[in-house]
Amino acid sequence: MKKLAIIFGIGMIAYACAKVPLTGRSQLALVSSEEIQPLVNEQYDQVLKENKVVTNTADGQKVLKVGNRMAKAVEDYLRSQGYADIADNFQWEFNLLQSDQVNAWCMPGGKVAFYTGIMPITQTETGIAVVMGHEIAHAVAAHSRERMSNGLLANFGVSVLSSAIGQNPTLTQSIFLQSVGIGSELGMLSFSRKHETEADELGLTFMALAGYDPREAPIFWERMQAQSGGQAPPEFLSTHPDPKNRIKKLNQWMPEALKYYKGQ
Repeated sequence: MKKLAIIFGIGMIAYACAKVPLTGRSQLALVSSEEIQPLVNEQYDQVLKENKVVTNTADGQKVLKVGNRMAKAVEDYLRSQGYADIADNFQWEFNLLQSDQVNAWCMPGGKVAFYTGIMPITQTETGIAVVMGHEIAHAVAAHSRERMSNGLLANFGVSVLSSAIGQNPTLTQSIFLQSVGIGSELGMLSFSRKHETEADELGLTFMALAGYDPREAPIFWERMQAQSGGQAPPEFLSTHPDPKNRIKKLNQWMPEALKYYKGQ
């Protein structure tokens, strides 16, 4: 019986594998996007209620402008590559929140938040596009779903989301918050760093598709590195690759990204 359960569990994991759009990397998908989205919508609304939304400011309008421009470019590209089903599932929202945190994130379904603390480092619309492309890439690649799946597997065994909530709603909520990038991700560092690298590569292409010069991306990360000043890194860097390695990889990917940039 125990051996049968193990075989069944392995079979379930194999069945629940998916491919990351555009990169083709295999990822665990025990949880469906449809299961996660109600939690996402509830949590995003909660964040907006608990924080001062300043999207109506000049900086907020820049975030909105860049977000809408990039969302259209990414959706058009996904459709051209045979991923219309993914493009159709996005319901984009872009908001700037008042906070000293140097941070930004994108939940599944395209729920984006920037914090005012990151705006001085972005400096320009192109700088915003560097961050926006990176965060949108997390949503396109379904990184939150993958983290949630791995978190459920590690804590509950092969389980569905509704079952996990029934067993331990507090732990499930914690796993969810970590998965979407709001909670502490220290328990998911191995996944986070892999996802950050993937989001960097996709984000570079996404900003280029939207008409933003991808050559500004390494320059942005140099500013971000300088922001840390040798002390504790900003929240935005807590689970990210070393900035020097990140800049090196961005430059390696640059020739490919420039193929999509028409503003040269």
